[in-house]
Order: sequence, then C-alpha cells, then structure tokens
Amino acid sequence: MMKKALVFSAIAIAAVTAFATAASAYDAEWKRGRIYYRSVCTSCHVAEPIGSIAPSTRTKAEWAEYLKADAHAKGKDKVSRFLSKAYRAEIKATNKAAEKFADVADEELTADVAAFLMRGAKDGDEPASCN
Repeated sequence: MMKKALVFSAIAIAAVTAFATAASAYDAEWKRGRIYYRSVCTSCHVAEPIGSIAPSTRTKAEWAEYLKADAHAKGKDKVSRFLSKAYRAEIKATNKAAEKFADVADEELTADVAAFLMRGAKDGDEPASCN
C-alpha cells in the first residue's frame, strides 16, 4: 500500500511539473529577435546619422536598462513602439521582417529582441554585430 502511494505521488508530481512547464511564460526565440533587429532596427538606424547600433556596443545590464526605460532616441520615442504590431503594420509594405512577424504578439517579439540583445551584448554569450 505504501509503495502504491509513493508511485501515485511521483506520478502526480511529474504531472504537475509537466503542466507547470507547459503553462510557463513565453520562451524567447533569440534567432527571431536577431532577424527582427537586423531587418527592422538596423535598417532604420543605417539611414540615420547615428548609424547602426550593434548589440555588442552595450553590456547586458545596459540593454536591460534601455528596454526597461522604454526610451528610444533619448526619450523622444518609446522602444515598445518599434516592437508593436501597429508599427509593423505601418512598415510591412517596405520591410519583409515586419510583414513576416505582423501577427506576433508585442510581448513575444519584445522578449525575442531582448534575448538577441542579451546574447549579442558585449558581455553576452556571442557578442554580435549588425550584419
């Protein structure tokens, strides 16, 4: 009887763990973030006097603070604007990545870009350039 109770408990714990894992927060896709960053963010920055901004120009902490502050262009705009479905809809006629990711939830795309920035940061796993 005790053995059956232990087996049942182990199965119950395994089921709860599996459910919790399946129901956990979105697991960011850094590769999708890289495509969006390089295709959308970099393409716009190259056209500006500031030029492209490689992920490796900042540390993970600096990127995290930048995303948390949600202040782009020295506070003139919001980072979240450029990761939004509304912005992607505005530029999708001229930007294939914006068109490709038009239906991705804002929170998911933000997490994807953040994952790429963290991975490609100066102190990240694979410091990245813009090309």
